[in-house]
Amino acid sequence: MIVVLFFSRLTEQAGDEYVATDQRLMEKARTAPGFVKVKSFTAADGERLTIVWWKDAETLRAWREDPEHRAAQAKGRALWYRYFDMEVAEVVRESHHARQTPEAAVELADAPSLRSGS
Repeated sequence: MIVVLFFSRLTEQAGDEYVATDQRLMEKARTAPGFVKVKSFTAADGERLTIVWWKDAETLRAWREDPEHRAAQAKGRALWYRYFDMEVAEVVRESHHARQTPEAAVELADAPSLRSGS
């Protein structure tokens, strides 16, 4: 899996056109082959972080070369971003944990495939 970390700060010119383009490209990315998920955060000082997960380098490359995405990148450099920093990394390990609620523990205890001796 590949992860893109996109740090940015917008200019005053990044108004309605930016918002509309961002929404359209997010919808398009979500349906692109290899897209896994996206999360976005904005810090109190206005810096933004968007994290996008892709299945592999090939599907990320295809997204990078998408003509509409390329046009938005050019407009972003010219008008919308004061700056951006992008890092692309390969996930080498994953670990997951979810705290169980009492209700979930009862459901697991009642599941035949999880009982000892079943």
